[in-house]
Amino acid sequence: MTKVEKVRKIIKILNEKFGKPHCALDYNTDFELLVAVILSAQCTDVRVNMVTKKMFEVVNTPKAIMEMPIEELEKHIKSTGFFRNKAKNIKMCSRELVEKYGGRVPDQMEELVALPGVGRKTANVVRGEIWGLSDGVTVDTHVKRLCNLIGLVNEGNVEKIERELMRIVPKERWIDFSHYLILQGRDVCIARRPKCKICEINHLCNYGRKRMRELAKKS
Repeated sequence: MTKVEKVRKIIKILNEKFGKPHCALDYNTDFELLVAVILSAQCTDVRVNMVTKKMFEVVNTPKAIMEMPIEELEKHIKSTGFFRNKAKNIKMCSRELVEKYGGRVPDQMEELVALPGVGRKTANVVRGEIWGLSDGVTVDTHVKRLCNLIGLVNEGNVEKIERELMRIVPKERWIDFSHYLILQGRDVCIARRPKCKICEINHLCNYGRKRMRELAKKS
């Protein structure tokens, strides 16, 4: 089975399981999503949603965050980890949005990745969720891990992983494919204790097939 064939089978199975996927971060505006994605680095979506629910009641526009003392912003986001660096980036990002784009979040990849704290992964998430646009495949820790376990890649570099996924995943499914692997990673293929026995795609996964053979020998 080729990687392209494997990907199509995985998409079909996970589509039947999860339906139309969507971003797990809570937001009401483009800017709120951008901030939430920045905060999600090295932090769970559940924690980010808890933090932003309270913070966005107080401040939720680029101008407001630009004018907020950084110490106050740090207090809001402290529990997300690396809060000083995140607060600095969010403040600088907000200023650039106000000064360069009139407070609007740009939809072009090159403009997004030029913003402080916004890398390709963040830009892919925002463009895909807000505008349905995709210049690539979002590769977070779940996507990186599952793609290696499944055997779609043998690579730790996220940029190289993205390039390979762009080659084997149908372009119209780039956004959905990332969502599906993230959802499967949270639900079944948990990092420290993957539940291969009940995984719906274990027969398509190199690691899953190996684990199933090991379990069969023990039984």
